[in-house]
Amino acid sequence: MAVGAVCAGVFYWYYLRGIGPTIKQPPQDITKLIEPSQPNRRSSQNLAGMPLKLQEGFSISIFANNLKMPRVLALDPAGNILTSITGEGRVVALPDRNNDGVVDEIIVIADGLNRPHGLAFRCQETCKLYVAESDQVAVYDYDAGNLLAINKKKIIDLPDGGRHFTRTLLFMPPPNENKLLISIGSSCDVCDEKDWRRAKVLVANEDGSGLRVFANGLRNSVFMAIHPITGKVWATEMGRDFLGDNLPPDEINIIEQDEWYGWPWFYGKNIEDYNFSPYSRPQFAKEPKPSRIDIPTHSAPLGLAFIPASGWPKDYQNNLLVAYHGSWNKSEPTGYKIVRYKLDEEGDYSEEEDFISGWLAKDGDPRTQRAEQSSYDGALGSPVDILTQSNGTIYISDDKAGVIYKVAKISDIK
Repeated sequence: MAVGAVCAGVFYWYYLRGIGPTIKQPPQDITKLIEPSQPNRRSSQNLAGMPLKLQEGFSISIFANNLKMPRVLALDPAGNILTSITGEGRVVALPDRNNDGVVDEIIVIADGLNRPHGLAFRCQETCKLYVAESDQVAVYDYDAGNLLAINKKKIIDLPDGGRHFTRTLLFMPPPNENKLLISIGSSCDVCDEKDWRRAKVLVANEDGSGLRVFANGLRNSVFMAIHPITGKVWATEMGRDFLGDNLPPDEINIIEQDEWYGWPWFYGKNIEDYNFSPYSRPQFAKEPKPSRIDIPTHSAPLGLAFIPASGWPKDYQNNLLVAYHGSWNKSEPTGYKIVRYKLDEEGDYSEEEDFISGWLAKDGDPRTQRAEQSSYDGALGSPVDILTQSNGTIYISDDKAGVIYKVAKISDIK
């Protein structure tokens, strides 16, 4: 028993001493620290005492609250925001009919689902809403005017559960706009998967037929986005656990058809995982495709969104925003922020900087943020998905605080 206690203590010290911000309740209610939307406020400065720090020229407000773990965000054809409430098995609509920057009501449009996550719209003569549950993809007839999703039809069976149970959807750009991508994470931290659908991005026709592998070797590419100029699919990727504070990096990848991205034998820039590969290393037909950008270990990157070319300052156009959900197993917690990646028109990366930070709270008072404090009391929130619009507006879901934020570009910024 004593040996077991020692082993548990060692495991905790190396892997769990930074878990506090993840498992603790937020030290304060962030809706009490951030005001609701104020359409006429033009100041680019944060309110006095507000914990979140934004880049100059932007303000933040609470668009919707009292949501239990909102995840994926989607915009319907009428401009209403939808979000998946994975833990409650729901998809809800969040209309703002008077355009005051605050949701009017929360409308449940689908309920009784198996951990719904991915959302996607396909509109031609009529609109269809696609919802990815843990065990299936289903399609609904969608009425944007009345906020109704009806006539549910299962079109794809998926492997249920596992360590990573979220599934994400994305329709490809023209000329392949009728092709649906489905991201499915691994069933484990690191292993040789037996189910052909795991740790991959799959592709199917819009009716669910023709399901096949699009790209493989992807441990958990939870979110995907389309580059506005190249049309290529970008995805965040969470690296494996239990290699310490600094390995492996999390990643941003460009997902291309028939490419292999290395998991579980490689990570990052084709670095071999010798903690795993000696046990089951096969002969590889080709080298894996390396990561496009490495992200600090255990940042847990989730949502990513490109900034539109119109309605934004020139130096922001076509840049990439990435949500760092935040670490649970790093001794000094990391993440809990939105990062801006500066890219040129072809997607070549130059540098990154924090776009929004401050969700990680210290010393029980998130408004102090004193640099000399080393202990983190908790997290005010954990950003998940990002939805950018051409009017200089961003919506961000937060599954810890249970809110949707609205970030607005100040109108006089150039």
